[in-house]
Amino acid sequence: MRFSRAVGRPTGSLVSHAVGPTPAAGRVDWKGGESVVSQAPALGELVIAMDGTAGSGKSTASRGVARQLGLRYLDTGAMYRAVTWQMLLDGVAVSDTEAVARRAETVELESSTDPTRPGIWLGGVDVSKEIRTAETTAAVSAVSAIPRVRELLVKLQREAIGGGGIVVEGRDIGTVVASDAALKVFLRADPAARAARRSAELSGGQARDVGTVQADLVRRDAHDSSRATAPMGAAEDAVLLDTTNLTLDEVIAVVVALARERVADGDDG
Repeated sequence: MRFSRAVGRPTGSLVSHAVGPTPAAGRVDWKGGESVVSQAPALGELVIAMDGTAGSGKSTASRGVARQLGLRYLDTGAMYRAVTWQMLLDGVAVSDTEAVARRAETVELESSTDPTRPGIWLGGVDVSKEIRTAETTAAVSAVSAIPRVRELLVKLQREAIGGGGIVVEGRDIGTVVASDAALKVFLRADPAARAARRSAELSGGQARDVGTVQADLVRRDAHDSSRATAPMGAAEDAVLLDTTNLTLDEVIAVVVALARERVADGDDG
């Protein structure tokens, strides 16, 4: 694993490159077990853990919060999706936990931490679109439930977090990955509202009716909240935010305000 500031496609040995306009952003590279972390902290050592149910708006909101506060952004769900897509490409049965764990050891995965240019790569190939296919979505819960896969990715995620200055979103951030985060938010919304949002995001060959999308979201939530390893759930000290009747801008504004309160409290303390 390697962490660098590059956000474009990798070249050569992945030597760090200067990028702008977000100097605190970078890229997390996983190459079978080795990682190096380098970061320029923003907003002190603040870590914002953004968890929530599928379709609650956490990805879009998390990127918006990171942009407004000048923080880095890490999409942990995309990492699990990328590993899942690799298994599908290789013909590895996601039900074969030992085979998935073995292959996961050697996956070459890179993830941007720039909220203005999110992206994820496998072996240097951008798979940002492929990881959002219905095929990947149907298989990702099985792959993400495998303890060895979670161990590998959680290690990388924690190293990417480093000293802070980052918004991290997923389904076990506040409870497992960054249980000591200064701000933890758990987003939830009515299933019908979540399905309508997710359905609107899908287009072309990925388009599906709202009813099918809602059933998939409910299935994923049930699976992820009941898995033995790192089940999805809100941390005891998380702020519960229902986004059913909130616009994206309103959700971002609430979280940004909470973050500024945490920073102010730290300065006062």
